[in-house]
Amino acid sequence: MKKRTFLALAVFAAVTLGVTNASAATLDPSLPPGGNFDLAVWQLQLPTGSPGKPDTISPAQLKGATGYTNPAYFWTDKNDGSMTFWAPEKGVTTPNSKYARSELREMNRDGSAANWTLAGDHTLSAQLRVVSVTKNVAVGQVKLGTGGTSTKPLAELYYRANGDIYLGTQNSPDASGQTLHKIANVALGVKWTYVLNVVGNQLALTVNGVKSTYTIPSAFNPYRQYFKAGSYNQSSSESTANGAKVKFYSLTVKHA
Repeated sequence: MKKRTFLALAVFAAVTLGVTNASAATLDPSLPPGGNFDLAVWQLQLPTGSPGKPDTISPAQLKGATGYTNPAYFWTDKNDGSMTFWAPEKGVTTPNSKYARSELREMNRDGSAANWTLAGDHTLSAQLRVVSVTKNVAVGQVKLGTGGTSTKPLAELYYRANGDIYLGTQNSPDASGQTLHKIANVALGVKWTYVLNVVGNQLALTVNGVKSTYTIPSAFNPYRQYFKAGSYNQSSSESTANGAKVKFYSLTVKHA
């Protein structure tokens, strides 16, 4: 079930402008991503490594002003300070996916993998822009953790090459597929914001100030979850030149 609430245009403009200015003022193009973003609660997965076993970079390696950077897949843009992710169509994938990714996986501050229940209030917030994409890229996820056999995402936020933004919500923990909800259209290269919020059996998505809500089926109750964000390219080929480049200007996680 979905309910959409439209905010007043003036309020949206003010909020968007405020986020943009605040983000731009705090990013230092001379620092690695960990110097501008709190990466102590993230692990990075790269499209490199051995078949079925992509390389990962720990929170301890990512965080801080001397943190990890990769000129091909994960770096700070020297012009605007954005945390930039590049995922080519050809790259190393996980065993359960045919798509490569340069993507962050939520972790706890003690270095363990985040794995939270639906109970509580869980929020992933971001400002970003997609500057290139072949077909489709996932820029945010609520992913299933422990609690069952499914490895599917509870929800995925997609950006398509024509600027359409869709939310895919998993119908059940088994392989029955997603329901796609068209959310908005933002031109390629233009900044936009999203907030993914899970409270009990309700999932809320806010894109550029417009909020929509979705009921999480009770079949997911045994599962725990975690957030993901970055460039999870949704197309594959033998090309290392084609892919999805995504730039983040803010990225925060909050649990209450």
